[in-house]
Amino acid sequence: MDRFARMIAALPARISHPVLDWAERTPDAPALHEDGTEWSYGRLGAAIRRMQQHFQALGVRGGDRVMIVCENTMAVPILVLAASEVDAWPVIVNARLSEREIDTIRAHCRPRRVFYTGTVSRDAAAHAARHGATALDDPELPPLAVGPLLDAEPEPVHADPAKQVGAVIYTSGTTGHPKGVMLSHRGLLFVACISGHMRGLERRDRTYGVLPISHVFGLASTCLGTLYAGGCLHTVARFDPKAVWDALAHDGVTVFQGVPVMYAKLIEHAKITGETPAAPHLRYLSSGGSVLDLALKQAVEATFGLPLHNGYGLTECSPTITQTRLDAPRADTSIGPPLPLIEVRFVDHTTGADVPAGDPGELWVRAPNLMLGYYREPGLTAEVITPDGWLKTGDLARLEPDGCLSVIGRLREIIIHSGFNVYPEEVEGVLCSHPAVTLAAVVGHAEGGNESVVAFVQLAPGRTATEEELKAFAAERLAPYKRPVRIVAVPALPASSTGKLKKNDLRTVAGQVMAARP
Repeated sequence: MDRFARMIAALPARISHPVLDWAERTPDAPALHEDGTEWSYGRLGAAIRRMQQHFQALGVRGGDRVMIVCENTMAVPILVLAASEVDAWPVIVNARLSEREIDTIRAHCRPRRVFYTGTVSRDAAAHAARHGATALDDPELPPLAVGPLLDAEPEPVHADPAKQVGAVIYTSGTTGHPKGVMLSHRGLLFVACISGHMRGLERRDRTYGVLPISHVFGLASTCLGTLYAGGCLHTVARFDPKAVWDALAHDGVTVFQGVPVMYAKLIEHAKITGETPAAPHLRYLSSGGSVLDLALKQAVEATFGLPLHNGYGLTECSPTITQTRLDAPRADTSIGPPLPLIEVRFVDHTTGADVPAGDPGELWVRAPNLMLGYYREPGLTAEVITPDGWLKTGDLARLEPDGCLSVIGRLREIIIHSGFNVYPEEVEGVLCSHPAVTLAAVVGHAEGGNESVVAFVQLAPGRTATEEELKAFAAERLAPYKRPVRIVAVPALPASSTGKLKKNDLRTVAGQVMAARP
């Protein structure tokens, strides 16, 4: 552990510093790749400095929020790292959000300027047009649009990287109310350094960067992790299975990180085309962002001939808390042990007391990568961070005898049927083990003082299965109180741009399905 403590003590002060250091040490090494165009670290470093000058000319000061409405492109890391150099706070927002969502975030974070990556995103272009943005005309930089100067009060600037905000990521969580998670430079660098070290990231690596940089998984683990190690980040605006297979075959990609739904679509595409995919340089696969199903993990590993590593985190922890180890791949869906220097507890959420070893409890975390809080929401911050620095994750988990963690479910998503706790992940895992099912999502529907289990499934291409068949399959594998009363096949499960299932949407549909019963 002393080795990791020394690594953290040696971290630079700002997320931009490692990249600028590589620009000095290895100026000719590849840093960014997009649609066949490649930039060296020397060119990336020069672009960061040039964007820094633009920020200053555009009136951006230390402590100002700089909102970036984007889909992945070279311009996004340039903007984020240039903001670091002027001590501004990059507020990175997915352009695919609705007008209402974008405007709500803009009103809340009160940015000094808003930037848009309209050339790779028709949604960003539409937001730019309605906000009165104009092109930032600089041939030395990727195309960008910038909005007008806005009234904004700068926040205090801290020299201490553990106190200075390195990025703000908005998350609605389970409340639907957008919360701006303030992540420090030290927390983001902790994940880039330690999590990257555990994945064996190095200069020769090429990472397929399709996870949105507007999401903390794409920002800290994929983008900053790759650049911290001196590797090359392939920026990709949107996930497309065929494009992924082509890149794995021809672009020298060595690392692919995705959410489970991406892997399901990759396997589905391979089955539809009947092609034997090639990935000659690929060495590392990992999944995160939502629960990994065992059948999907096994299908991915059979297809790629590599272990599918798993991990767990949340935006409030920059995000990584646990991950499986390179030298200890798992046959199950364990999320692995905590990263070094991260403390965990398992707490009875009703009493606040630690549960007996091995029993499930709410996972509490104390770590160097813990958020600074929710921006302009001290009350919400106090609800989830204790006075002595423990974050209440809202997830139920347990510690296995080997020191690894298993996530059981979300506290807020537990279905209580006839007095028994039903964990949606368990029911989803059973349904996904049916050969006709690609994805499953389970929600509760309250009626008559009880909750019914309602399941939605996405069937594999060319496969059919009746509701009665799926119910019989589940009945053989689940206790009566866990069995869905309805199993509804849908063309596609609703998912966010990061691949996370929108269970709130499904709860609404579940109510309609249950109301329509004869």
